[in-house]
Amino acid sequence: MLILGIETSCDETAAAVVRDGREILSNVVVSQIDIFAEYGGVIPEVAARSHLEVMLPVIDKALSDASCTWEEIDAIAVTHAPGLLGSLLIGTLTARTLAILHSKPLYAVHHLKSHVYANWLSSDVEIAFPVLALVVSGGHTQILHMPAHNQFEIVGTTRDDAVGECFDKVAKILGLPYPGGPSIANAAIGHNADKYKFPHPKVEGLDFSFSGLKTAVLRSVQQELGLPISHPSHDLKNHLNPEQVADFAASFQKTAVEILCEKLALAQIQYPEVKSVAVAGGVSANQELRIALPNAHFPSPALSGDNGAMVAAACYYEIKSGVKPIDPYSLNIYPRVSIEA
Repeated sequence: MLILGIETSCDETAAAVVRDGREILSNVVVSQIDIFAEYGGVIPEVAARSHLEVMLPVIDKALSDASCTWEEIDAIAVTHAPGLLGSLLIGTLTARTLAILHSKPLYAVHHLKSHVYANWLSSDVEIAFPVLALVVSGGHTQILHMPAHNQFEIVGTTRDDAVGECFDKVAKILGLPYPGGPSIANAAIGHNADKYKFPHPKVEGLDFSFSGLKTAVLRSVQQELGLPISHPSHDLKNHLNPEQVADFAASFQKTAVEILCEKLALAQIQYPEVKSVAVAGGVSANQELRIALPNAHFPSPALSGDNGAMVAAACYYEIKSGVKPIDPYSLNIYPRVSIEA
């Protein structure tokens, strides 16, 4: 079964052709990172316009790279939630139109579900169920319990910031470029992760909280520089030397990874029947997290971020689970739909 996957939930315009949920025949991603680097974050209206400019060329290239025609495509899958409204609108309208023009079944796929299924694209090793999935990205931090394919239960979630968002904001404090995840990881290499001590939030159960960690880094930087807490955060980078930046980056990264691992370990205690752990989302590319979880499944770094292949893979397992296609004339965007829906 050949599935065309389309992803436009944020600032990557992506399309891919995947066979039987495992074999990537093509995977085309056009990133907008260069556009938003100077702003330190994504501007939704600009992102939507950028998707509009490249959407059809990206799909054409995905089909060309896969050496397949529209007649060979069995279904179209598109991310419909969650994400930026304007960005989602471009992807879903494109998918709806193509489904109608080419008489293809259309599947609306949840973005977090797609990230989890990137793990099935990365290896020939079978992932045994039940599975605990740790989803860590710029917009989400969740622990999911998966008793079988296409069955998800949220057992832990962030109460405020996502861990990826925390990486971005700490990077901004330190004067490191956007996106913050790779910038902090690169700055931290070979530096003292024990130089600065940051607290672990005391949140009951399997939920996370990262707003306090972000504030702790801010206050620690101000204290290190001998500046009052009223000193604006955007100016702190002008007072830090490279060694301080690197040590703060390493210390923050170590704390963030420890928090994630602690909650995941607690989840494994609460769900002793679990046979596999899968990590997904943009932060799953972090090497320190991979080192800290040697027995977990990770997608290849190239598949950690947003891409069309993961959407196609998730769609395949939806189809195998009996999910029916939707009417392309009625597909709408539900940005706050739960993965449980």
